[in-house]
Amino acid sequence: MARAVRVLALALAAEGAPGPGPGPGRARLVPLPPGSGARPGPQGACGEAAEGGGAGWREAVTAAAAALQAGGLVAVPTDTVYGVACLAQDSAAVRGIYSLKGRNGAKPLAICLGDVERLYRYCRVNVPDELLRDLLPGPVTLVLERSEELNKDLNPFTSLVGVRIPDHPFMRDLARACPGPLALTSANISSQGSTLTVLEFQDLWPQLSLVIDGGPIGDIQSPECRLGSTVVDLSVSGKFSIIRPGCALTPTVEILKKKYGLVPESS
Repeated sequence: MARAVRVLALALAAEGAPGPGPGPGRARLVPLPPGSGARPGPQGACGEAAEGGGAGWREAVTAAAAALQAGGLVAVPTDTVYGVACLAQDSAAVRGIYSLKGRNGAKPLAICLGDVERLYRYCRVNVPDELLRDLLPGPVTLVLERSEELNKDLNPFTSLVGVRIPDHPFMRDLARACPGPLALTSANISSQGSTLTVLEFQDLWPQLSLVIDGGPIGDIQSPECRLGSTVVDLSVSGKFSIIRPGCALTPTVEILKKKYGLVPESS
């Protein structure tokens, strides 16, 4: 299967559907070099992306960053499943994600960053930096105390925030190209299954500003590849709590317990 990344720019007005951000009016194809799609990953991760580069790659990153900065919602490939992103500091765009998915307003959104260094601006960290780097980038969401830098309209009901740094070069480049963190959630209607190809969430396309097609993520026949990231709460010093087992539970718990001596919060 071809490993090109296609950028499908969808005109919102043509579909008559509401959605944040402008639709460019016609689809565009922005290919990336061969080998830039997801491939099966190690240690429980279903998708691992090869490094990207070249003019086509830069064009895709630029188009997606422009759509996000215009207030749009952009579908993106990650190292686990397809996601929908917006600027976390844009309150209207955040509301748009909840509307798009029909998501319960009491369910939080994670933020997505390009590098561990940026995490310290948006979170209060009480674990060693080495621990962060053992798990990130990777198919793990770390839940930490949020800082005052984060948009107060993002998850206003909690003092915590989940942080993703996907092990996917496109997502990391896109996050680096944006002025602040991205808000990131799975590309599906709430309560429906996660998606591993762009066709699986085509009912959302009319409400998106851009769809980045990175090809299939992992084995689309494998239920394990639809589990999403492992979500672990590290907000209590010396302890951890698994919020969602996800696709990388075993290696995550092994690192936390054996290398850093953290104990399950229920212990």
